[in-house]
Amino acid sequence: MARNAEKAMTALARFRQAQMEEGKVKERRPFLASECSELPKAEKWRRQIISEISKKVAQIQNAGLGEFKIRDLNDEINKLLREKVHWEVRIKELGGPDYARVGPRMLDHEGKEVPGNRGYKYFGAARDLPGVRELFEKEPAPALRKTRAELMKEVDAEYYGYRDEDDGVLLPLEALHEKQAVLEAVQQWRTEKESRLSGDKQEVVEEEEESIYSVHREEPDEEESREEPEGEEGGVTFIAHVPVPSQREVEEALVRRKKMELLQRYASETLQAQSQTAKTLLGL
Repeated sequence: MARNAEKAMTALARFRQAQMEEGKVKERRPFLASECSELPKAEKWRRQIISEISKKVAQIQNAGLGEFKIRDLNDEINKLLREKVHWEVRIKELGGPDYARVGPRMLDHEGKEVPGNRGYKYFGAARDLPGVRELFEKEPAPALRKTRAELMKEVDAEYYGYRDEDDGVLLPLEALHEKQAVLEAVQQWRTEKESRLSGDKQEVVEEEEESIYSVHREEPDEEESREEPEGEEGGVTFIAHVPVPSQREVEEALVRRKKMELLQRYASETLQAQSQTAKTLLGL
């Protein structure tokens, strides 16, 4: 491996040294603005950064570069903008003008101010990238609500329905529906009347409730007919010594019994005593 002294003696190294002595080699911009201690050079590096920003802003206007290329260009522009701010701060420290206060605003190709006063900014075709377009869409302004006075201006007779018949369409439709409703009502009334009449006839045809105490006389058999004369000859008769209640009396007795059971189950002793006293006074 060659030594440093041998490298310095090569043709390329001697040529570069000669160019630097003549001032033809371009000086590289310092990585940190704090490394520069001369105001003219700081102004020079700031102008260089602005020139690079202008070139990249012109390139990013082409939407056919592709999404990834556009994103890279936008990142480089934002990086140069931050670097420009550092050089402006250094220029102010060296006694130069305050470009942050008097500098022009950043505009896009349409002459509009670049959105975003601070932080990350989008230029050219980067504003139409997926996920970025939604950031610049403005929400629609809310609809203005009308005042009560403005609403009352639109209230008239037509609002309350007083002029619905003026068009000549509503009245014929109402008449047609009225006739149909009347026919349906009449038909329903006739059907109910027929059903009631048929129900009355069925009630008349039905037999009355058979009395539980009614005795049906059946035709006696030959043997019974033979025995009856014998009984008549013997003079045997049957007499009921106990009064037999009628069907109505039995039903009333059952109702009274049911009432007493309910009173004993649900009524208190005091209420039962009061009820008995009332019956005694009334003679029931």
